[in-house]
Amino acid sequence: MNEGPFILCDNLVKIHKIADLEVVALQGLDLEVKQGELLGIVGASGSGKSTLLNILGGLDRPSAGRVVVGGRDLLKLSNTALTAYRRTQVGFVWQQGARNVIPYLSSLANVELPMILAGHAGGAARKRACELLDAVGLSDRRNHYLGMLSGGEQQRVAIAVALANAPSLLLADEPTGELDSNTALAIYQVFRDLCRKYGVTTLIVSHDPKIARQVDRVVAIRDGKLAGETVRRAPAVTGATKDQAVHEDHFEEYAVLDSAGRLQIPKELREQYGIKERARLEPAEAGILVKAVERQQVEQAAAEGGQTAGGAAKAEHRGVLGWLKSRRQKSRG
Repeated sequence: MNEGPFILCDNLVKIHKIADLEVVALQGLDLEVKQGELLGIVGASGSGKSTLLNILGGLDRPSAGRVVVGGRDLLKLSNTALTAYRRTQVGFVWQQGARNVIPYLSSLANVELPMILAGHAGGAARKRACELLDAVGLSDRRNHYLGMLSGGEQQRVAIAVALANAPSLLLADEPTGELDSNTALAIYQVFRDLCRKYGVTTLIVSHDPKIARQVDRVVAIRDGKLAGETVRRAPAVTGATKDQAVHEDHFEEYAVLDSAGRLQIPKELREQYGIKERARLEPAEAGILVKAVERQQVEQAAAEGGQTAGGAAKAEHRGVLGWLKSRRQKSRG
C-alpha cells in the first residue's frame, strides 16, 4: 500500500504568456494532500488558486516543477493520457450552475451523460445516477430540468455529475460563490458526506474565510506560493455539566515553509511590527525572533563596521548566523 501523499506538488511553477508579457501564477508552490482528505484552498484573487486546480485537473500543464496525483506524474503524461486522466480520474464542480449541467436535460439524464460518453450506458448507469442523486438529497428532483431547480439544487446535481464516473479526485472552484450562507452550508455538508462515503479526495477553492469549519484542513496561497495552513482539531468541550456541555471548534494556524526554507509573513503582521524590506533573525528561548530593521540601520552598520579593502578587521556577526557560528566553534572546542 502506498503511504505517500495522494497529491504531491513540488516546486510547482506556472507562467502565463499574454502577448509579450509573462505573468507568474505559481512560483515554487509545494503541497501534499492525503488520500480521502477534504481540503479547502483560500487566497486573494490572482493568488494562483484556480491555476493550481486547473493543473491538478489536467486542464493545464505546469511550466516547471513536479505534480503527482495518485501516482501519476502529470507533467510526463502525453496529451492522450492526460485526456484519459481528466475524463476518468477527475470530477469538476464550477461556480456557475449552467457550466456544470445541460439545461435541456433532466437531473437524471445529466448524471447519466458522463457514463454514457464513457461507454457505460444501460441499467448500471441509471442505477448509479439514481444512487448519486439520492446521496446529494435530490431523489425527488431526478426528472426536473435546470430552470426548475434552485441554485443550491443545481450545485447538488453538479456534484452528482462530477462523481458519475467514480473519480478519485473531486475539484470544486468556488462552488458556493453564488449561494446564500445557509445554502452554502448545506453544500459543504454534501461535500463532507460524499468525501466520507466514497473516499474521494476533495479540494474546494473558496473566498469564504469560514471554510475552515467545513473541511479537514485549509491551506492559504499567497503570490503563487503556499503561505499558511489551518487545521481543525477535536472540538473542545465547555460547560459545567454534561447537559450544559458545548462543543467548540478549535483551530490551529501555521505558517508554511517551502522547500527552500522561505517563510511568508502575513501583511498584517508586517505592518503591525514595522517589518518592511529587511528583518533580523535572532535566537530566542522559544524559537526564532523576527525583528524589523530600517534601511538606515543597515547603511549605518555598513559604514561603521564594514571591512576596508586592505584591512584585517574581523566582522562580528549578529543574529542567527552569529549564533550558529558560535555553536560550531564551541562544538569543535
